[in-house]
Amino acid sequence: MSPRAGNAGPHTLAFVESPVQLLNVLEWAHAHAPGAGLTLVVLSPVDPMTRGQLRRMSDLARDEGHEVRWEEARGGPLAPFQTIGGLAGLLRRARRVVLGDPFSRYVQLLLTITRARDLVVVDDGTATMEFVGQLARGERLVRWHRKGGRPGPRDVLFAPVSASARRRLTPGDGRQVEIFSSMPMDETPAGVTVRANAFAWTRARFGPPRLTKGADMVGTSLVETGVVDDGRYLQAVRALAKAHGATRYFAHRRESTDKLHRLAIETGLEIVRPELPLELIARRGPIGRTILSFPSTVVHTLPLALSGTEVRVAVCDIDPAWLTDHASPRAQGFLSGVTGSARETHGLTTAAPAGPEPSTAPPPPAAPPAPAPFTAVPNLTTGAAGAAGAVAAG
Repeated sequence: MSPRAGNAGPHTLAFVESPVQLLNVLEWAHAHAPGAGLTLVVLSPVDPMTRGQLRRMSDLARDEGHEVRWEEARGGPLAPFQTIGGLAGLLRRARRVVLGDPFSRYVQLLLTITRARDLVVVDDGTATMEFVGQLARGERLVRWHRKGGRPGPRDVLFAPVSASARRRLTPGDGRQVEIFSSMPMDETPAGVTVRANAFAWTRARFGPPRLTKGADMVGTSLVETGVVDDGRYLQAVRALAKAHGATRYFAHRRESTDKLHRLAIETGLEIVRPELPLELIARRGPIGRTILSFPSTVVHTLPLALSGTEVRVAVCDIDPAWLTDHASPRAQGFLSGVTGSARETHGLTTAAPAGPEPSTAPPPPAAPPAPAPFTAVPNLTTGAAGAAGAVAAG
């Protein structure tokens, strides 16, 4: 299908750095700009799993008629300069800019170049909740798991750019700002238009899924971001899997290979590396009738994507004892807010407690049953494009 980005009307330029951001750009276009087409710029990260998911999501975007421009934005010390220089013309001509991560330094720098008067922020997970609150309170933009820490030298150097980006994301002087989100908003910045993301494109494009009898578990990168202790996380996963009869563990794209191997060995769970965002994987199926999750974006997005099915999402709170000494003072309150708002909004159940306070002692010598090998969920794209995307992703 040929791109429709050249159609009449305000030209839309979208920037994404993760598969979830790209998915939510497709959801926004389906809901609020049907048939218009857009130019979607992928600021590619270096992580192989994220790149692979982005390649497959890019194929789906092209199927929808959008133009996709892949930028090796982090391919070496000169890559940022080459990327920004190559995008300058597009940025100046764009009438509307859609972005997925207002905390990204890359995106903040690009915002200083654009003349667009119409800005749209789509979900980048639970971070959107924090962004909206910070914008409403006029605070500097800082990711929730870093809030409370002392700014580093690079933070100080970048502060003027970040402040400029925050001003551009504030309505006024002819600027319109929209937030397209599936997250609950306790505070709404004055003048900002908030539109709900109901995952209508996902539900129309895929499913309904075939359901299995067992339970599936969703992984989190809270260990990798330094918020949760790895030993306590492993103990919690083991207890939850046993209590609910879970057999599969859908890994977060940022989870380390070493941690996942340890989980497989010590819990017996089959570790699945999804090739697409979990909302699409779950909608296509097969998926467990119960999905277990710690505080994360999916406790808000999966109930929407799986609306009309018999799948039940159960959420497990993070015990304060699991937090590391380096965790932000904001961490516990933020994570509790994620799960509490999900229970209130979507009526989620609470997963069985993870047992007594976990110990970081080494596991007993007796090995559990050998787990299934690492697997990947089959690609949703077809033909040579899907195969080429898999090879290119490395």
